[in-house]
Amino acid sequence: MTKEQGAFRTIGELSKELSIKPHILRYWEDQFAMLTPLKRAGARRHYRPEDVIMVKTINRLLNEEGYTIKGARKFLASRRKGPEMVEDAPQAAAASLPLMTGDAPDNGVILAELKAIRDRLSHALDAA
Repeated sequence: MTKEQGAFRTIGELSKELSIKPHILRYWEDQFAMLTPLKRAGARRHYRPEDVIMVKTINRLLNEEGYTIKGARKFLASRRKGPEMVEDAPQAAAASLPLMTGDAPDNGVILAELKAIRDRLSHALDAA
């Protein structure tokens, strides 16, 4: 049985869907204040569609792009001030950041993004 796109997910369902162990998801709740699933009776977690997008974004940043938890936290904080997150567009984040405005994000965030791009390019060159 497959749930609809907008349905709530339990921690077990989300864990299986993303191949992430439940204790990792609980740890991420502690580390990322913006990740707040609903907690029902018995502290059962129910992830809303926006929570699922947040978890997918955190997973992408940490496990695919090589961010540290601190760097991912800064990146997500800067994104919450700007345009909405795009779940399946890793390059969209860097492309949407302003280059030379007075409202520019923290230099540490830019540096972390540049390092992630460098690492992706290095991996691509090694594979070629």
